[in-house]
Amino acid sequence: MNVIEATHLVKTYNPDTIPVKAVNDISVEIKEGEFTAVVGPSGSGKTTLLNMIGGLDTPTEGSVIVNGVEIDMLSQSELTDFRMNNIGFVFQSYNLIPVMTAKENIEFIMLLQKSDKSLRDSRANELMEKMGISETSKRRPSELSGGQQQRVAVARALASKPKFILADEPTANLDSQSTESLLDIMAKMNEEENVTFIFSTHDQRVIDKAKRVITIVDGKIESDETR
Repeated sequence: MNVIEATHLVKTYNPDTIPVKAVNDISVEIKEGEFTAVVGPSGSGKTTLLNMIGGLDTPTEGSVIVNGVEIDMLSQSELTDFRMNNIGFVFQSYNLIPVMTAKENIEFIMLLQKSDKSLRDSRANELMEKMGISETSKRRPSELSGGQQQRVAVARALASKPKFILADEPTANLDSQSTESLLDIMAKMNEEENVTFIFSTHDQRVIDKAKRVITIVDGKIESDETR
């Protein structure tokens, strides 16, 4: 089953002056349960592609269908709700809320969804245990290492059981040990819970773990390899 169907995507910046096609006619399908790395040099268009797939940016041409919904046809408020309920995001800068504890950060998306307190509590506890960060539950982000912060960010992305996780350079700020540990956890979640992951990355360690590698050069797909 396809979770994502992106068709003839084009993203043009500066259309009225000097047009730059960051993404130039890309079509790609992502199936449920895939563990996919989108790779390419800086400026190749991979982050722009992920932003369009995640509804953070609007295509100049083409369409993105997520779980049967053409997201570029939604209003801004509909899109915000859709992202909240269907897409998990992990960023290289973690983007945790500094005044909240680790557990409160993980619960935050469920709070926005108006999930009841017992569900929020049990889901956060379950994810912290799986991520190996139960002991950090009452600490704020400033009291956590980079690796711990990124595990909290991944747990937060998983909390609402989204259709897929978009991870933009999630290991960029981590040391080797933290990277290996985080990747092992995400690979385990992919295997055991069939969580779909799509990474934008330069990191060879992420690429080595991926089951599918899509290489983008100059806004076009150069290769698409499933292992």
